[in-house]
Amino acid sequence: MAAFHTTPWRLICGILAVICLLLMAASGILLKNCSACCSCQEKWIGYRCSCYFISNEMKTWAESRDFCASQNSSLLQLQNKDELSFTNNIKFFYWIGLSYNEEHGAWLWEDGSALSPDLFSFSQTVNTRNCIIYSTSTRTSVLREACEKENRYICKKQLI
Repeated sequence: MAAFHTTPWRLICGILAVICLLLMAASGILLKNCSACCSCQEKWIGYRCSCYFISNEMKTWAESRDFCASQNSSLLQLQNKDELSFTNNIKFFYWIGLSYNEEHGAWLWEDGSALSPDLFSFSQTVNTRNCIIYSTSTRTSVLREACEKENRYICKKQLI
C-alpha cells in the first residue's frame, strides 16, 4: 500500500484522470452532434441525416407534393442505390418526386434534376401516365401512373 502513495503513481493517476475527462467531454460532444443530425419529429423515420414520412393516406401526386411541402419536405427523391436499401420494407406503391416534364421532354425530380440512369430502369416512353409510383415489394419497383390517381406517398426532409 505504501508504494501506491509514491509520487510516480500519483502522477500516473492524475494523467489518467485528465485523459478520462477529455474522452468523456469528446464523446458528449459527438453524441450531441449525432442526435441533432438525426432527430426527426413524431411519425417520421430517421436515416442518414434525413427524415422520411411514409404515409398511409391516399392522395393524388399534387396533393402529396403539397402535403410534403407543408411539412418543409418534398416527395422522396432517391439519391443513390444505398437509399433504395433503406426503403426495402415498404409494402405498397408510393408517390415519389419523379414526374414527366412535357416542357423539357424528360423525367425530372421535383427539384428539376434529371433521373440518374443507373438508379432504376423503367420504360420512359411518354403517355398520359406522367408520374411515378415506387415500391420494393414487387419485382417491378417503379410504375408510371396517372398523376390524378390516389396513392400513398413518401416525404423526405434533409436535416443537414
